[in-house]
Amino acid sequence: MEVLRQKSSIARQYPFLLLGDVASLAIGSNLYLFLKLHFKKILLFFLLLSLAVGLTYKWYMGQSVPVFEVKTRNFVQTVVASGQVQNPHRNDVGVQITGTVLNIPVLEGQHVNKGDLLIELESTELRAALKQAHLSVEQAQVKLLQIHQLLEPVALQTFNQAQANNENALKTLKRNRELLEKNFIGQSSLDESIRAQLITQAQWMTAKSQLESLGDGGSEYLSAQSALSLAQSAQEGARSRLDYAKVVAKASGTLISRNVEPGDVVQPGKSLMRLSPSGQTQLVLQIDEKNLQKLKLGQTALASADAYPNQKFEATVDYINTSVDPQRGSIEVKLGVPKPPEFLKQDMTVSVDVEVSRTLSAKPVPLLCIHEISTRTPWVYKVMGSKLIRQVVSLGVSSAGFVDVVEGLQEGDVITIDALLPLKSGLRVHPTSTPSFQ
Repeated sequence: MEVLRQKSSIARQYPFLLLGDVASLAIGSNLYLFLKLHFKKILLFFLLLSLAVGLTYKWYMGQSVPVFEVKTRNFVQTVVASGQVQNPHRNDVGVQITGTVLNIPVLEGQHVNKGDLLIELESTELRAALKQAHLSVEQAQVKLLQIHQLLEPVALQTFNQAQANNENALKTLKRNRELLEKNFIGQSSLDESIRAQLITQAQWMTAKSQLESLGDGGSEYLSAQSALSLAQSAQEGARSRLDYAKVVAKASGTLISRNVEPGDVVQPGKSLMRLSPSGQTQLVLQIDEKNLQKLKLGQTALASADAYPNQKFEATVDYINTSVDPQRGSIEVKLGVPKPPEFLKQDMTVSVDVEVSRTLSAKPVPLLCIHEISTRTPWVYKVMGSKLIRQVVSLGVSSAGFVDVVEGLQEGDVITIDALLPLKSGLRVHPTSTPSFQ
């Protein structure tokens, strides 16, 4: 009520304001009726206007396309391959006798020094055999000593006695023959003297033969000496078999595999462990045969272990096997690592980029930019002003998704990247940079 009284008071003082309100009310009513009757037409008009403005702007700005700016720089062509870390020489560790494994004091991946124990076999029987062989040697030595100290002196005394008896029998025989001629004795006495002399002569010859056999170079002495040598050989064999019960490292290195456990029965000819000796480290790669003509001895490379991808190390091509694996269509290439990093372990997987060529002041562009790259006249879309033009180019070496443009482009030229975009020559475009290719 208070508001109405205020409006009545204002109207009495300023009547022209009331007329303005009436006019405004009339205009508002007519506008409302007009919008209500023509709302769809007005809405369609503004939609068409917005579309026309958008199309005009798009035509003026051109189609948005990713582009690449050509820059001059050194371009390195590489051959990329993966392989494993290997030592040039690997030792397969096994046993030389059949036995039961008693102890294995080393673990797979452990570093061992030359002479360290790797495998120990049960050796009770081997120790007993060695002791028996040792006793046989002692017995043979005693036999030889017995010949020198006892048998040979006794044989010498027997020989001297037999020789004396034989000489005495000869003298008696001579005297009896003289007595027979003088008829002092009979024929029977002479016959007895002859018989006695023959017996003493046989005893003398036997003693002589026995003495010779016991002396240096005699059969008995040589037999005893041979028995000693045979016993000593048997002792060495028993000692060697006992030594075979302990398998030790022939060189310092890393134990890269272990296929045996305590209690296993093992036999010769089976690899139980594999030892990678310390020394030169190599990377063994399998590279596609199509890259054979690019590879040369002495080429440098950058490698990284898959376990440490951000830590690069240098390598050099040391060996190229020109024979091709027919199943995989690859060749074996070995690279030396002059300064292997500490983290590099045997059989690690590595990725290697072998530098096969280096071009100075090259103009590399992404392969995605090139149209009809397999033809004799490859070409690109170059941005001139705000329009595209077709530019024929000559290509050089390619590597890592880039190719060197020998002719057709200059430094600073801008070309489209995606060769699969539906573009055409003369089209207005709006270039957008692609940082991943810069």
